[in-house]
Amino acid sequence: MKIQRVMVIGAGQMGAGIAQVCAMNGYDVTLHDLKEEYVEKGIKGIQKQLQRQVDKERISESDMDRFLRQIHVSTKISNAENQDIIIEAAVENMDIKKTIFAQLDEFAPDHAILATNTSSLPITEVAAETKRPEKVIGMHFMNPVPVMKLVEVIRGLATSDETFEQVKEMAESLKKTAVEVNDFPGFVANRILMPMINEAIYTVFEGVATAEDVDEVMKLGMNHPMGPLTLADFIGLDTCLYIMETLHEGFGDDKYRPCPLLRKYVKAGWLGKKAGRGFYNYST
Repeated sequence: MKIQRVMVIGAGQMGAGIAQVCAMNGYDVTLHDLKEEYVEKGIKGIQKQLQRQVDKERISESDMDRFLRQIHVSTKISNAENQDIIIEAAVENMDIKKTIFAQLDEFAPDHAILATNTSSLPITEVAAETKRPEKVIGMHFMNPVPVMKLVEVIRGLATSDETFEQVKEMAESLKKTAVEVNDFPGFVANRILMPMINEAIYTVFEGVATAEDVDEVMKLGMNHPMGPLTLADFIGLDTCLYIMETLHEGFGDDKYRPCPLLRKYVKAGWLGKKAGRGFYNYST
């Protein structure tokens, strides 16, 4: 099977980014969300990103128009019925993902691959909600999708070699580098990244250094382009906490225990840049 038609579930930042790169690389794309206003917001975000590319003379106006014409909007999950691959990019919640995959399994054609963009949740558990676990796979894009080159392609327990090869080939057609990963909590990227962020939070919590100084150490001493606490604010502290809890539960090892300061900030609604306040203040 040659993948030609792609449906993306979830029109938020990740889903819209996935839809954009698919459209820019010749795929027929359906962008789906629960309400039309959510999808329209996603389309506007894509249009804004493409306009930036036009302004920088990386693409032409006609290119932008062509890419946008390749994206169709959807609020009916039954639109999965004519797709070759459906990539779920909904909220990072296992119950929600299970519901979505059970619905997709009902409506998607037998040949269709069901992929999840989860950053930490078990692929095998998601696949168990379907009658086609061999066609369920993880396809973890990095944020922002149009810029970042990595895609973790994650095998569930039953994922077939054929499914893996098709998804790897698709990822490479999007000008991404596909890395094969097995189904463990946090996979590779977040299993390494999140404990580093959590430890950076502990250094602030214990009074070792300020957030600004921790970030400065990592930028100047380790050549990181962005400090871990700035990065945490961009990711969302609620997302960081959720992933740390997934790691802690999945491995049963206290080295993954979320820092109490991270929990406190999330309870206070200090979720990072999207909330205007995290380790830094973005309201001014």
